[in-house]
Amino acid sequence: MKLRANCKINIGLDILRRRTDGYHDLSTVMMPVRGLCDELEIDPADTLRMEVEGLEIDCPPAENLCLRAWRLMHERYGVAPVHILLRKRIPFGAGLGGGSSDATAVLCALDRLFGLHLDESALIGCAAALGSDTAFFVRNTPQLCTGRGEVMAPVRLPLAGHVLVVVKSSEKVSTREAYAGVRPSEPAVPLAELIRLPVGMWQGRIKNDFEPHVFASHPRLVEVRRSLLDAGALYAAMSGSGAAIFGIFDDAVRAERYLPPFDGVFLHRERL
Repeated sequence: MKLRANCKINIGLDILRRRTDGYHDLSTVMMPVRGLCDELEIDPADTLRMEVEGLEIDCPPAENLCLRAWRLMHERYGVAPVHILLRKRIPFGAGLGGGSSDATAVLCALDRLFGLHLDESALIGCAAALGSDTAFFVRNTPQLCTGRGEVMAPVRLPLAGHVLVVVKSSEKVSTREAYAGVRPSEPAVPLAELIRLPVGMWQGRIKNDFEPHVFASHPRLVEVRRSLLDAGALYAAMSGSGAAIFGIFDDAVRAERYLPPFDGVFLHRERL
């Protein structure tokens, strides 16, 4: 079975409070980036095996989300071993949710391969057990995400005809680093209200609470955001815990002409 696992961006990210379970309550809008995908091939096998092509994954097998997804489905539903081939194209350490998307793709593939016929709520429950943004990829449509990220409500985004530009430099930001400097607080105006504004009014209003301390440690990310705005982006921000920066343009020509402020970056453009 072949699947494509697309990534996402976060439009706004408010860290509201620390929870008693050690996680944080947050509010964020997640939007799929359809054109930037990993590819997976998943087929029944005698023993569990995983191969990776493309970008190197820098985590031990025990922490790999694809393998954790199989183990969870094996424990809950008794699925048999599979061979997983992952062609990795989504940059990691980027806040784009590539690993979470891959894991959700594995869950959905196992559901189909072994005829489990799980409903959406069951798949979301499995995905949420693997990570805070993993459940989003079950729906894979624009969602206002709250709780740890697993509580979702559909949201309409006024982005038809716009162009998304995603930039990932060599800078890496771990989730641990991002949360270490965050100061939870309730925003004056909830993200659920701000997201209804025209895109041209988002900058300076819709914020990512990780940006202040991450930007202080990674000034190159500030350069990237400024370069996108200078090139004509209506809105530019860091996605998730970083380090990818994205810009939303209403002028396709300006989006196509955009060049990052330095060499050696990953660049993706996509019409919305």
